Amino acid sequence: MSRNACILLSSFVLAGLALPLHARDGQRPEVAAAASELGAKVVAWRRDLHQYPELGNRETRTAALVAEHLRALGLEPVTGIATTGVTAVLKGGKPGPRLALRADMDALPVTETSGLPFASTATSTYRGETVGVMHACGHDAHTSVLMGVAEALVAMRDELPGEVLFVFQPAEEGPPDDEKGGAKEMLAQGVFRDFKPDAVFGLHVFSTLQAGKLGVRSGPTMAASDRFNIVVKGRQTHGSRPWGGVDPIVAAADIIGTAQTIVSRRQDISSQPVVVSFGAIKGGIRYNIIPEQVELVGTIRTFDDGMRDAVFADLKNVAEKVAAAHGATVEANVPDQDGNPVTANDAALTARMRPSLAKVAGPGNLLDMPLNMGAEDFSFFAREVPGLLFFVGATPVGQDPATAPSNHSPAFFLDESALDLGMRAMLQLTLDYLHGDDAPTSGG
Repeated sequence: MSRNACILLSSFVLAGLALPLHARDGQRPEVAAAASELGAKVVAWRRDLHQYPELGNRETRTAALVAEHLRALGLEPVTGIATTGVTAVLKGGKPGPRLALRADMDALPVTETSGLPFASTATSTYRGETVGVMHACGHDAHTSVLMGVAEALVAMRDELPGEVLFVFQPAEEGPPDDEKGGAKEMLAQGVFRDFKPDAVFGLHVFSTLQAGKLGVRSGPTMAASDRFNIVVKGRQTHGSRPWGGVDPIVAAADIIGTAQTIVSRRQDISSQPVVVSFGAIKGGIRYNIIPEQVELVGTIRTFDDGMRDAVFADLKNVAEKVAAAHGATVEANVPDQDGNPVTANDAALTARMRPSLAKVAGPGNLLDMPLNMGAEDFSFFAREVPGLLFFVGATPVGQDPATAPSNHSPAFFLDESALDLGMRAMLQLTLDYLHGDDAPTSGG
């Protein structure tokens, strides 16, 4: 099936013109009604956001669209939190718990190759270079789903117990260099100060799951993520006489090679996985000139604080000692900024809410997720209050999720039935939590 055909089929499903992808035993009738009524709106929002993506701390159009929608619902949005973040509180008509629902809004410096009729052609500046901009991680879906959830909950306001804080977060992928942003900055600016929730929920569309599936994991779920920046400094010389200088390219290559032994020889990866990856190498401009310096940037992923600190020390040691062996010097910033801690789902909250996800997913469609080396700054919210981040399948039925373009790929493709399933799941979780409904079900 072509991608355009998949889009059309997804729209039919959302409009109620086709049968559901799976049975939804135990789903609240108000959830089904809201999803059916709002499905076309959510699709339209997602396509608009996808066509006009914005990088972290630059989500001005996106934030304006969100704030305008919340005002139209009769809410009083607060804007400009952590640069472009938006929040709003919905007070139900009955007493009850407080709950936060979070969606991230930013896109990535990726040039889209999906071939969608609403593909992004946007460009921006990232690290001093002109880049394409794309919602290659599905944050357009997260934002549009939460906009739909907000509208559905406002319609139920009189019968709703408790209060809900809608959190539309910028810069989940990280703010620009020398700027603050993301979940950590929203918290620093008081997003949970006046409204301290009892729990926080979030979702993430995911290419490794088939459309129609939900995934969840109790405890550590996504890795801690840290950036590093290593500048290897040599001495410039002509390429025909390398002995006349100090070659930072050769030294940098040796650092990259030796760094692989940090994971393979120095960390016990039988207990917890560890990743050290180099993502960019920049140095030199002409074929016959050995440059003055080379910059290396990359990421470290861990699930254990002790291993995290050990990898920091090992990588800095490798960079300094290997550079010295080549007669070069190095500035090793490992890490170069505060990273994201491990994203851990609260065990008790996950156990309580798992039946709610099962009711929406239907029999056999709620999966236990393995550890994921990806990272999420939802982790900061989940360190403040009990948190639950769940996954929604994005890869169309008939395509192997193992070989589908991954999140962050220029060809990343979202089956739009994920919007329907994501909205149903978030609504069911929210209503069950607020109403205190944690009865078990056989739906998983």
